[in-house]
Amino acid sequence: MLLRHITYFLAVAEHHSFTRAALALHVSQPALSQQIKQLEESLNTQLFDRTGRATRLTDAGEVYLRYARRALQDLEEGKRAIHDVGDLSRGSLRVGVTPTFTAYFVGPLIEAFYHRYPGVRLTVHEMSQDRMESLLIDDMLDVGIAFEEGHSQDVETQPLLTETLALVVNQRHPLASRQRVSLNVLNNEHLILLSAEFATREQIDRYCRQNGIWPQVMMEANSISAVIEAVRRTSLSTLLPAAIASEHEGLVAIPLNPLLLQRTAVIMQRRGAYQSAALRAFIACAHHLSSALGA
Repeated sequence: MLLRHITYFLAVAEHHSFTRAALALHVSQPALSQQIKQLEESLNTQLFDRTGRATRLTDAGEVYLRYARRALQDLEEGKRAIHDVGDLSRGSLRVGVTPTFTAYFVGPLIEAFYHRYPGVRLTVHEMSQDRMESLLIDDMLDVGIAFEEGHSQDVETQPLLTETLALVVNQRHPLASRQRVSLNVLNNEHLILLSAEFATREQIDRYCRQNGIWPQVMMEANSISAVIEAVRRTSLSTLLPAAIASEHEGLVAIPLNPLLLQRTAVIMQRRGAYQSAALRAFIACAHHLSSALGA
């Protein structure tokens, strides 16, 4: 059995059509059909039901699909391992981050990593935590930076930093000069918050309910930059990691008493995944930066 057989099998399973799979693979349909036939003969079982309008997996095909995907992942990891260069003069790394980290942590992290390893190609994707976990499991990402809550059993984590949410206002806001405010202040504030698709918003809503706080949410946005600009230009306030305010001129982070919410950021990887030299260096760099921020 060849890698080509697995690749062709996965393409037909994905497209539910020999014709569309052949087009995607840039091969002729007869050649594709012959390869699938050889695979079925080697396994002594039928993998596809070809009788309907769409080509569908048989029960045996459904079982084989899981192992074929895993085998392809392992082969791709093997390819990366072969080309892994210990001195990090070259290499590549695919990183996923949740949006709040983009606002204050990712920039310094990229700066530090690029300064040390300019030959490593770094691809950074901003996304939700659920999507990040899915892509890690499917080997579409090498590493993610997100929160410690609710992970799949196929994902393993290690603590990175503790993030504290604060009341963030502009310098003209009446509360801007306060050293600390109580949680009850939130009942009187007009807020702009991230929309419900963000883990940050879910954490804020849950904490407010638990503490009997009912903030006046006047606006929502699905972009941290939009929230920041609204706070800079209006009397609206928001709840964001305190570190974000220090990265944006004109913003002030006011600690809440007691602390509104502390949460642990983690580095996420697919359980048992191969760690390239670039990935090990990136994780070390992230820990070094988090220690510096903590100091």
